[in-house]
Amino acid sequence: MKHITLVFGTRPEAIKLAPVIERLRATPEIKTTVCVFRQQGSMLSQTLKALNIKPDLDLKIEISDRTVLGEHIGLLKKGIAGVGSGFGLLKYLKFLKKEKPDLLIVQGDTSTAYLSAWLAFHFKIKIAHVEAGLRTYDKYAPFPEEMNRQLLGRLADIHFAPTEKAKENLLKEGVPEKDVHVVGNTAIDALLKAAENIETAESQEKMILVTAHRRESFGQGLKDICKALKEIAEGHKDIKIIYPVHANPNVSKPVQELLKDVPNIELTDPVDYKEIVRLMKQSYLILTDSGGIQEEAPSLGKPVLVMREETEREEGVKAGVSKLVGTDKEKIIRETEELLENKEAYEQMARTENPYGDGKASEKIVEVLSKS
Repeated sequence: MKHITLVFGTRPEAIKLAPVIERLRATPEIKTTVCVFRQQGSMLSQTLKALNIKPDLDLKIEISDRTVLGEHIGLLKKGIAGVGSGFGLLKYLKFLKKEKPDLLIVQGDTSTAYLSAWLAFHFKIKIAHVEAGLRTYDKYAPFPEEMNRQLLGRLADIHFAPTEKAKENLLKEGVPEKDVHVVGNTAIDALLKAAENIETAESQEKMILVTAHRRESFGQGLKDICKALKEIAEGHKDIKIIYPVHANPNVSKPVQELLKDVPNIELTDPVDYKEIVRLMKQSYLILTDSGGIQEEAPSLGKPVLVMREETEREEGVKAGVSKLVGTDKEKIIRETEELLENKEAYEQMARTENPYGDGKASEKIVEVLSKS
């Protein structure tokens, strides 16, 4: 019996791997082990519960994107001493050595994905990378995700690319074509399943959903985003802006200072997956710096303005389902008002086919794994 282990540590990874886990666990000839780190502690716990995922191995390893390099050494030292997160890492190493699964699956570009794959490589365990081939080719944007996924591209043996463009990137980097499979994005599988069972309330006002928390925007970039939101809200009393605010003080502090007193802006705590899907369904348009939402929103017919200077998800921009506006205050205002006031421009974005998949990515992934 083939033994496949999946490792993840953040909410987006859990969401995107959930359809794959479900299909693998329903495949009798495959033994499936779900192993979790704790890169996003409470957010991950909420998501696991919502998706009904029960990990086989919870390592309680807490790592930080900002300090992952130093933590490699620190966690290993703690592991030798048998304490804290380091003990979880030691447990992971023992699991790899004892079980030596036939394949390790990681998703995306987190430090959890990179670290878990890097350690598995030392045991000569084959690695499959879901959502492979995304690139900006700017190693600091997004940071550290761009280098995480490039390094994963070197470690992986099987590459599940979401689009033809992602495949082209991998081939250009020397990955053999036989090892690359274009399957679409598993985020769409998860989204379509969740959206089926979520009802939205009718409303006379247009709602704009905002998510903004990326490290590249900390400081002036985030302040300019907030100033743009404030001006949009004050100029359009008939709209409502909902902004689930990340707990990081680099985000929450400027957001609260600049937006808490604006009547038609609602600042909320971070929401769970089902709630963010409900908000996306109910929204008129979405302003975001999230990679996942760039992929998901087009399947719900929602135009997306991407508040980043660069995006590794170029397919959406080229297809016309999203626009890159950066953190430029005037550009954010101009493009938002265009979609609010120009019905033709709005419909053109809303009706364009999603380039990121048809909801069958997990099915295609498991089919490849069953044959490999």
